[in-house]
Amino acid sequence: MSETLRLIVIGHGMVGQRLLEELVRQRSAYHITVFCEEPYLAYDRIRLSECFDGDPDIALAHEDFFREHGITVLRGQAATGIDRVKRRVYTADGQSHPYDRLVMAMGAVPYIPPTEGYGQPHCLPYRTLRDVDTIKRSARDSRSGVVIGGGLLGLEAAGALHKLKLETHIVEYSAHLMATQLDKRGGSLLREKIEGMGIQVHTSRKTEAIEPGTSRRYRLRFADGEALETDMVVFSAGIRPADNLANVCRLTIGERGGVAINDHCQSSDPNIYAIGDVASWQNATFGLIAPGYDMARVCAAHLMGQTEPVFTGGIPSTKLKLLGVEVGSIGDAHGRTPDSISCVVDDTLSGEYRKLIMDMTGKRLLGAVLVGNTSSFGMLDQYYSNQLPLPAQPAALIAPAGLTEPALGMDALPASAQICSCNGVSKGALCGAIASGCTDLGNLKAQTRAGTSCGGCAPLVKQVLEAELKRLGVAVDKSLCEHFAHDRQELYHLVRIHGIRDFKSLIEQHGKGRGCDICKPVVASILASCWNDYVLSSANAPLQDSNDAYLANLQKDGTYSVVPRIPGGEITPDKLIVIGEVARKYALYTKITGGQRIDLFGARLEQLPAIWKELVDAGFESGHAYGKALRTAKSCVGSTWCRFGVRDSVSMAIRLEERYRGLRAPHKLKMAVSGCTRECAEAQSKDVGVIATDKGWNLYVCGNGGMRPRHAELLASDLDDAGLIKAIDRFLMLYIRTADRLQRTAAWREGLEGGLDYLKQVVLQDSLGIGDELEAQMQAQVDTYECEWSRTLKDERALRRFRTVINDDGPDEHIIHVMERGQPRPATADERAAAMRNDIIEV
Repeated sequence: MSETLRLIVIGHGMVGQRLLEELVRQRSAYHITVFCEEPYLAYDRIRLSECFDGDPDIALAHEDFFREHGITVLRGQAATGIDRVKRRVYTADGQSHPYDRLVMAMGAVPYIPPTEGYGQPHCLPYRTLRDVDTIKRSARDSRSGVVIGGGLLGLEAAGALHKLKLETHIVEYSAHLMATQLDKRGGSLLREKIEGMGIQVHTSRKTEAIEPGTSRRYRLRFADGEALETDMVVFSAGIRPADNLANVCRLTIGERGGVAINDHCQSSDPNIYAIGDVASWQNATFGLIAPGYDMARVCAAHLMGQTEPVFTGGIPSTKLKLLGVEVGSIGDAHGRTPDSISCVVDDTLSGEYRKLIMDMTGKRLLGAVLVGNTSSFGMLDQYYSNQLPLPAQPAALIAPAGLTEPALGMDALPASAQICSCNGVSKGALCGAIASGCTDLGNLKAQTRAGTSCGGCAPLVKQVLEAELKRLGVAVDKSLCEHFAHDRQELYHLVRIHGIRDFKSLIEQHGKGRGCDICKPVVASILASCWNDYVLSSANAPLQDSNDAYLANLQKDGTYSVVPRIPGGEITPDKLIVIGEVARKYALYTKITGGQRIDLFGARLEQLPAIWKELVDAGFESGHAYGKALRTAKSCVGSTWCRFGVRDSVSMAIRLEERYRGLRAPHKLKMAVSGCTRECAEAQSKDVGVIATDKGWNLYVCGNGGMRPRHAELLASDLDDAGLIKAIDRFLMLYIRTADRLQRTAAWREGLEGGLDYLKQVVLQDSLGIGDELEAQMQAQVDTYECEWSRTLKDERALRRFRTVINDDGPDEHIIHVMERGQPRPATADERAAAMRNDIIEV
């Protein structure tokens, strides 16, 4: 361009920021001014709900970006008028700003259904960071909250209220949740899962008025005559294009609102463009980030004088995790296409629902619904987006785990296949970047932006990388994540060799950035495996996974389980009585498990310290059911009581469990000891299995049950007690050193080069000369063991995490249990509704 043109961008959200980045990338010569109505620069709205947990960094832009590229940003200033003849934008204080080109990126505003009484205090929208702050303040003075809207945004808002410890309700006008993305059965299953968490769902309800309440601040009156009382109301019933400015300056508006645009994102005035949620293309608005980013690319190109690319609409696919429930929707999820057929897998036991919608030939995918498990989403999205022919048995694509599922190889995808819909990155673009030198995942994502927005395509990006590197004959990068250019094994050695004892030092010396949900728990496990430091110390606590963070397993209704260690399954009558008294006092459900211990279910978060104090005082320790650690060493009664037993299996099981208790590993560990070859303890299905013989102990390793059962393999025969301990020490430390993240011993053994013979050489024959080192490292673990709950009860700072932040003067009212067979269990949806009406429930 020969002259400097003036470009004004109205709106600085995710799409507006992406436009600026595209213009900078193309070395635009425009003098750019940005109107940013919010006090914050662009932030990641997809991660907005995380702000209810703390203060995450969700910023997408910083002041340095604008200074470096000479862009003027008017923070906290809204455009109030546009003069298309004079080409000027006006603000509320009367100032005007000239433009040659203008881009509208104002996004959308929350849709508030016509409701009498809206506008009162504690009746709030949910869309922006300011809304988050307002909702937090309102929650401090509330005990219950209702979300109007059961779509994507509504469920996200409900999750926010649930995190704030409010009794939470969802009111939805349609007959089921997420009615746009899910069919009836998918919405029904989603409802079951959400109600299982203690959130009440009310469908087919239209809210007519918000009136003064009796027991709560407000009373919601529904069109069917029913009512619901609450302290606060959050409106999250969808969005509408923020097209007021466009209306005022008489731009053409789409049939359903939004600034009408052509394929280049130009409005009816060729000098004015519209992108993102405010735009209407062929009378369709999208409300998703991927089409918005596409529009930003198209608009930037046209502003730079290019005629390609053009906007072709958005792919109607969504994958997300709502309240911990995986949900996916692709294309025609309702099967409305004429002559379409469907294939359904409704797995009630696992709580998973999968549905394919195909054309009448069964060769073309028209849509899909996934609830409970979205592992096949990426593959199905490729079949849909690229119109690839389905396999002969399409049902295998959504088959339950364990059945044959044909893999869609990367070679089957054309170069034009879109891998990252958020950023419009094709397989060809990824392969080009890889050929240019992007041979690790972090660089590939940084170069192409693939996988940097919602992250849903990250597994596909990694598959493309590995397939292309293999084709090029380049070693596949095994980086743990984009923050560490090392795999787990390498990180373990760095921590061990350099004596690194905290995440901050490790990432400063051997990584980059701040870390993520992948690397932090892995490093937490490595640090525990190496040094056995307290997992809830100020340095280690932020790294822990959700269960380790509270030293308990979170259950479906929001309560936690309490699992004291019972070594070898042996317990005294006095200790049995203590468990019974604790269960009765705190109204806990009790269950004897296959691992020969007693699990207590239904404990509220704030009850955990009190429960564990009673158990610790009685001599119990943490059973580490919440950690990737040793669970149990199961045993039969052995030679002490059994007439077939040849050795004391109980004593050996207790010895093993007390030696390896608390040992953190890449995945959970299970052990068993049988007193004879009749194998009553099922040792050959465990990570470490021991079977007594006339001459000693046989040691079996790398077995497991579960989804993919694997028979353990005989590592050594006829070992004495000392030899058995030595072999197990070496085996476990070798596994901890070399396994990948979340890799069970069975999978580790299957990928071990040299197989069982190699394992025998290293463990039994010390072929690598590291036997003494492995034993010493295990002994250090044993010598530094401390029960995590005993330590926590002495640490006032650690105990603070078990206090409810809001409304901590009583228990959570949304946790409702009923009695069945003399024990409490989580209430069903109908029972919960009855309880909320103060009815008496007896089961």
